[in-house]
Amino acid sequence: MAAVDLGAAKPGASTAAAHLDPASPISRQRSIYFDFDQFVIRAEDRPVVEAHGKYLASARTLKVSIEGNADERGSREYNLALGQKRAQAVVQSLKLLGANDEQLEAVSYGEERPKATGHDEAAWAENRRADIRYK
Repeated sequence: MAAVDLGAAKPGASTAAAHLDPASPISRQRSIYFDFDQFVIRAEDRPVVEAHGKYLASARTLKVSIEGNADERGSREYNLALGQKRAQAVVQSLKLLGANDEQLEAVSYGEERPKATGHDEAAWAENRRADIRYK
């Protein structure tokens, strides 16, 4: 499991907060992907969750919305529930990493906000995700 650089200041680097700096991994890496019909965070996505959890723990005034999403398969109601479970899984992990309840909100968009518009496994894989949105 590779660590994600939290955007520590480097000579010549931007002085913007990591979540506002487009060059920072905290700004660029905000999606956590899930396997079909699952809401368990995959091993390859844990470093992203860990980086955001540590970042939120170090910046207590920041708040985020975790937006759960699903692919188009399944009923609207099922996909809303699955998106909520995915968002909650990320929230729970962020809390274990030091973020607090006041910083976190879980919402589900089900299949309503696809990242990819295709109707194949590649598109569905992009749409099975939870997105971290800084407020």
